[in-house]
Amino acid sequence: MSAESAESGERRGASVPTLRERRRAVASREILDAAERHITEHGPAALSLRAVARDLGMTVQALYHYFPSRDALVTELIARTYDDLADAVRTAVDTAADDPPLPGLVVAAEGYRRWAVAHPERFQLLYGTPLRHYAAPADGPTTRAVRRMNAIFERELFAGFPPERLAAAETPALSPAFVGHLAALSELPPPATALLLSAWGHMHGLVVLEVFGHTSFLGDHRAEVFRMAMLNLLDDLHARIPAG
Repeated sequence: MSAESAESGERRGASVPTLRERRRAVASREILDAAERHITEHGPAALSLRAVARDLGMTVQALYHYFPSRDALVTELIARTYDDLADAVRTAVDTAADDPPLPGLVVAAEGYRRWAVAHPERFQLLYGTPLRHYAAPADGPTTRAVRRMNAIFERELFAGFPPERLAAAETPALSPAFVGHLAALSELPPPATALLLSAWGHMHGLVVLEVFGHTSFLGDHRAEVFRMAMLNLLDDLHARIPAG
């Protein structure tokens, strides 16, 4: 056998999962799909492994073969939901129309809002009342999924600004302890991270109010109000970054 053939065989062996692995992946995906449907129909707080197993015609003991605990299933559900939300935001940015031309951050924020309004129960899984007795694993799949989405907003908010200008951004006085904490959170200069947190809190707060029904008095104008708020927010944040 030639070296090329041997190398090709090794690649195939390394990349092709076994039949058992493929069956396990299919079963795991079906369990996640069923749990997701259960959340959509009944809300996150009503998630029941017994009900999920019953919907799939399997026992709870069989389900534990794929997810060793309720927390393991919830962690995968949350990571998948964050990934779906990030995909929606990324797609909004990548397919944005130029008429009217909108800043990337506004496009990303509107993609975030549309997904949340279309999937209120899944959004509540991420940002609603925490599930009792559940704690996400530190630096686990949920954390990685959140970072992926945050990277999109970071890029759209600060595109074109060099680090030295971001480091000189105007913010209220930050304590040394907070500056150190911000430095550990992101590779951005601490003032820029502070602005990003402020922007996310403003955007997310408006979306939460809408998803939970607190802006129904605005009727069909909610999208317009949200766009206005995001444009104003972006103008304010960019005004805090010194001109080059």
